[in-house]
Amino acid sequence: MTKPTSSEYGPCSCTALRKANRRISQIYDAALAPTGLKITQRAILAQVGRSGPVGISALAQALVMDAGALAHTLKPLERDGLLSIAPDPEDRRHRITSLTSLGRAKLAESDALWIQAQAAFESAVGKAETRALHKALARLSDRNFLAAFEAHFATDAKT
Repeated sequence: MTKPTSSEYGPCSCTALRKANRRISQIYDAALAPTGLKITQRAILAQVGRSGPVGISALAQALVMDAGALAHTLKPLERDGLLSIAPDPEDRRHRITSLTSLGRAKLAESDALWIQAQAAFESAVGKAETRALHKALARLSDRNFLAAFEAHFATDAKT
């Protein structure tokens, strides 16, 4: 039995997703520019707003980010007074992130621009295609996908 070749799989899925991510991030960053937020920063503020005070590791899991990279991204948000980061009163080795009143106001300020970007995306891609894309991306972000990928990769590596 011969091993499959790279040409059998077409373009690299990871590269295609990363290129699309960079393009969409550029578009959303431009849309949010009047607020001074990048889409990555808005996503963090929105997640903290949804979850309430949250530990950094739980926040990283929710955002599917490396905790170290998240900590780096949190610094300007804390510096600008949009988030507060304090030791967890139950375990001082961990830190808890909370939206400040300024953070809540900045998130609210960005809402209308974010909604406009969402509407423009849906208009450009199509409503049904956008829903299908969201479904596919949710599947790719799910832990079950990671487990299936790792299991398949481990099996292929052994052969």
